[in-house]
Amino acid sequence: MKAKAKVEPGICNFAVLVRAIAEDSQNVTFEFKTTCDTIKEFAERISKITPINAIQSLSPTENPIMETARELLMKKGCCEACVVPAATLKVMQVATNLALPEDVSLKITKE
Repeated sequence: MKAKAKVEPGICNFAVLVRAIAEDSQNVTFEFKTTCDTIKEFAERISKITPINAIQSLSPTENPIMETARELLMKKGCCEACVVPAATLKVMQVATNLALPEDVSLKITKE
C-alpha cells in the first residue's frame, strides 16, 4: 500500500511531499520531494535505515523516524518544531494500515 502527505510547513515556505510505500503492509520505504536542504538530508538518512518495520516502530523505544529527525535538527540548528518528521511517521502508519488517512491542521496565531 502507498500513502502520501503534502506538507506546507509554515514560515520557511519549503513544501514537502512525503510518500510511504509498504509492499508487504509492514516494511516501509519513503520518497521525498522538496527544495529544503535539511529535509533532503533527512530523506538521505531515512533511506539508510529503510525499510522501517512499522509494527516494531510502535515499541516503547524512540521511533527511528523521530530519532533520525531529532539528531539531524539538533546538529543543523534548524527548527526543532518542523512538522515534516511527524508527517513522515503518520504517512508510514497510514501506508501500513496502523492509522486512517485524515488531514491534520495547525493554525498558529499570536495573541
